[in-house]
Amino acid sequence: MRALLHTCLFCVVLTAIGVSALPSSAQESDRVTGLIMEPGWQLVQANCTACHSTQLITQNAGDRAVWLSRIRWMQDTQGLPELPGEIESGILDYLAANYGPRAVSRRPNLAADLMPANPYPN
Repeated sequence: MRALLHTCLFCVVLTAIGVSALPSSAQESDRVTGLIMEPGWQLVQANCTACHSTQLITQNAGDRAVWLSRIRWMQDTQGLPELPGEIESGILDYLAANYGPRAVSRRPNLAADLMPANPYPN
């Protein structure tokens, strides 16, 4: 009975802060990379993880144009070679579909009265 009460309380708290305890569409993630296992995930794994962790991918979001701009930035500044068209397109399709824009990507700023005093003169 106590466990049921704790579970119910947990669900109420999650609902109050806007998090669903049960996702509307369960998406299976690869247990090693954390990537959502939808078409194209292996392209991302094969082409992106040579340089950085998948956490860099999963913590970000954007539409196709945003992801393309990130690829171009990596090509311009980080030495990422040009990707064949079908590979780049598959990566962009996957990222836009599974890590697309979010309504809220970070918490709102703290109210000014909750901020500590600035120790530096203006």
